[in-house]
Amino acid sequence: MATALLTDPIDPTMAARLEQHARILTLEGDDPGELEGAIAEADVVLVRRAIPAEFLSKASRLRALLRHGAGLDFIPLSEASRLAIAVTNVPNANANAVAEHAIGVMLALARRISVNDRSLRRGAWSSLRTVAPETTELGGRTVGLIGYGNIGQRLAAICRLGFGMRVLATRRSEAARSGSVTFVDLLTLLEESDFVVIACPLTKETQGMIGPCELDRMRRSAFLVNVARGAIVDEDALASRLADGRLAGAALDVFTTQPLPVNHLLRRLETVVLTPHVAGITGESMRAMSETAVEDAIAIIGGRRPIHLVNADEWPRILSRWQQLGAKTDSCAPSEPG
Repeated sequence: MATALLTDPIDPTMAARLEQHARILTLEGDDPGELEGAIAEADVVLVRRAIPAEFLSKASRLRALLRHGAGLDFIPLSEASRLAIAVTNVPNANANAVAEHAIGVMLALARRISVNDRSLRRGAWSSLRTVAPETTELGGRTVGLIGYGNIGQRLAAICRLGFGMRVLATRRSEAARSGSVTFVDLLTLLEESDFVVIACPLTKETQGMIGPCELDRMRRSAFLVNVARGAIVDEDALASRLADGRLAGAALDVFTTQPLPVNHLLRRLETVVLTPHVAGITGESMRAMSETAVEDAIAIIGGRRPIHLVNADEWPRILSRWQQLGAKTDSCAPSEPG
């Protein structure tokens, strides 16, 4: 029987379905040695935490790394492809969840909801009402989207249709153009936006993309929202500008180091809304991500090509390696979920 490693919990119903096809391994904690040993024992791994590239060379039976999510920065794609290990992901399953989270924190920033809540609990009342006219509405404001994939497109629709916002966007690809969105270069977006939302993948090109120079192009009254990856933003530069009042506020769901260190300046700033990398996690999104990842895992265990194969160019080599591993294979069309 095949062995499937769950690096973190998935939807229980789909975990039970996977258990009908494979022996399930789970991790007790965050020990890298335990993770390395479990990967070496597994045929498939459902990935919800970072997998070091060096672990793969010792995983002689590993057929696939299945990302339980859309972003691929947790998976060493180049090394997996070199070793003919299949890589899959779950595109679009949590896009609505992330977009709704971004809207929620935009409202929290604009209307000082978190500050009001904390201060009210400490006894404030009149002082909060006095400064209420300094808050702002989303309607009529400009939102700039860094990244216009599934999340960016959903967020654009909510901002434009739901709040009447002007929507700017920037992305490398020419795909997914829209007449209701104005595409501009990054610096123009930063200069003209009241809210800047980062929703792009973490790549070599985007790592550190929002640094001191980029932050200084933003308006003092602007807010920065990051629902992508922490390493895209220079957190120290951001914290210093927030502390000095050179930016109005920020909402951060992701951080370069996770969890965010307890002594980090960002934890002490009233103008910052912090959440623990949960933008894409809802009951609905977890079920959707788990269903797709598990169905692809079952296909792979059965020797069939998964639907959401990221390194599709390597499929002939992947299939050949599976055959050498003694796995029953079917090189025909991808399996259908069921």
